[in-house]
Amino acid sequence: MSHIVIVYHSGYGHTAKVAEAIASTSRAKLLAIDAEGNLPEGGWEALAAARMIVFGSPTYMGMASWQFKKFADASSRPWFGQAWKDKLAAGFTNSATLNGDKHSTLHYFMTLAMQHSMLWVGTGMMPANHKAATRDDINNVGSFGGLMTATPSDASVDEMVPGDIATARKFGERLAEVVTRFAA
Repeated sequence: MSHIVIVYHSGYGHTAKVAEAIASTSRAKLLAIDAEGNLPEGGWEALAAARMIVFGSPTYMGMASWQFKKFADASSRPWFGQAWKDKLAAGFTNSATLNGDKHSTLHYFMTLAMQHSMLWVGTGMMPANHKAATRDDINNVGSFGGLMTATPSDASVDEMVPGDIATARKFGERLAEVVTRFAA
């Protein structure tokens, strides 16, 4: 069983591609929330066994999708018994614009993690904020609190920004290092 579980919702496949990129370097188990906001069979057990839970959702209208919110509301059962206390937590989101109010989604994830008494892990990456920076640079969106990616609204999953996918892989590496270092 993986020490890291990525629980995420993806409406059009872009967020799923980011989750897959993170998992490719972190050896995380992917746990997709379906279109009705439900986890697959065994999902709650996988989360209970994880050392780190990574939350992921597209940012729709300045917040996580309602499907992710349904999952978060259902997490009140483990919250009541503090079942996730001291687990590591992290998060990621994708939206169509560079800003897109993605920070609202990440803050929601942070708040959810804090309510569960979890320990939050940021990106650990410096931003690409110099004049010569391009969208293909690592952390071009410039987030510290969690992974942010931006996919143009008319781009297919195959047209996602390569720099964002590379940043997701770097984020996965960081998560694997942190869980190895801090989770017993």
